[in-house]
Amino acid sequence: MIETKICFVFKEGRGGSGDKMWSSEQSEEQEQEPLLGQVRGGSASFSSSVFNLMNAIMGSGILGLAYAMANTGIIGFTLLLILVSSLAVYSIHLLLTLCDQTGISAYETLGDRAFGRPGRILVACTILVQNIGAMSSYMFILKSELPAVISSFLSPVHDGGVWYENGVLLLILVTVCVVLPLALLPKIGFLGYTSSLAFLFMLFFTVVVVLKKFYIPCPPTLNSTQIFGQNVSDCRARMFVISSKSVYAVPTMAFSFLCHTAILPIYCELQRATKQRMQQVTNVSISLSFILYFISALFGYLTFYNSVESELLLSYDVYRPRDVLVVIVRLAVLLAVLLTVPLIHFPARKAVLMLVKGEESISFLSHCLATFLLITTVVLLAVYVPDIRNIFGVVGSTTSTCLLFVYPGLFFLRVSTHTLPSPAAVGALCLVLFGVCVGFLSLVTITVSLVQS
Repeated sequence: MIETKICFVFKEGRGGSGDKMWSSEQSEEQEQEPLLGQVRGGSASFSSSVFNLMNAIMGSGILGLAYAMANTGIIGFTLLLILVSSLAVYSIHLLLTLCDQTGISAYETLGDRAFGRPGRILVACTILVQNIGAMSSYMFILKSELPAVISSFLSPVHDGGVWYENGVLLLILVTVCVVLPLALLPKIGFLGYTSSLAFLFMLFFTVVVVLKKFYIPCPPTLNSTQIFGQNVSDCRARMFVISSKSVYAVPTMAFSFLCHTAILPIYCELQRATKQRMQQVTNVSISLSFILYFISALFGYLTFYNSVESELLLSYDVYRPRDVLVVIVRLAVLLAVLLTVPLIHFPARKAVLMLVKGEESISFLSHCLATFLLITTVVLLAVYVPDIRNIFGVVGSTTSTCLLFVYPGLFFLRVSTHTLPSPAAVGALCLVLFGVCVGFLSLVTITVSLVQS
């Protein structure tokens, strides 16, 4: 037998590949043969990979799903959530198929294989913009919300101006103590423990949303209509809703299932890595995320009905300010967001290094410099740009749909041996068209809302 060794070692995280790659070693007899997709797995267990992928999927997007249900109805929301999650699974299936066929284990390299150097640059820039925007938004949330959460645990009457009420100082502190050390880790598998902790925080959030439904009656001051001069509560669950705000639902769901830049590096570090095993990781992660998304959205909606805020926790603040359990939940969500930032950082760093050094081996010094550069940029954006979420909302509406729908379909059509009109190629084409429509819809929606505000 002719021995062939193909080893890709990736030291990266959420959606990026590794910072360091060892070239494949092939025997002379097989130099002329096409590279088959053989990925030697790493040390990450199945459960660790599931937690990492779930942490890549779940973030602050869970707070907006109850609002999406209020504007689409329970059945309408359920059908859309099933559609988007199924398409996310299918697009990941296309990425894994390409990885299996070509041996390529980096999103940027798939772009290079499909469209040459411009394709690699485009994918790297898309990942960079998307992930810097997400990290900056999360840091902005921490800067804005963490002082208020800390103050909520204190006496209503206390002296202001203390250090723990300074959002910028707290942001720098958590960045130096938590984000930076985790971002410097060489492998995504090391983040499995923090990802499991973030999952527990999200699970706690969902449980509290369910419990609060039975302790908060229909709030008449929030849900009422005028009938014969009297306020009458309007706490009815609607199955289907179509309004001008319904267009926010699909972009919100698409953003909530974006994890595609994390797929390939998690695949490379998975124990006994095979396409089928990684597909199982994907199916479990998206299924668990789907359950948490649906339950939290359903019970959040059934608590406040049409008056649910675009960010669910704000609804509890209006009706029950300084509720201890809600304050604890807010802190848990902030901690989950904080632990997600290092995972988002990994693909952004990989994108920077791919743009600067290409496929060359990455030194530890380059690894550290890129990390410090990205973290510093994100913190500066969160501190000095007041409307960072709106700015990156416009850009992210297109980059997220490209990474989730458009690029996997395009790469499959260009690289795969399946051609039109085969079912696989038709499915990839439909995925591209769906992604273009969602991206355009997201961009128009966010632009209109910004103009109106």
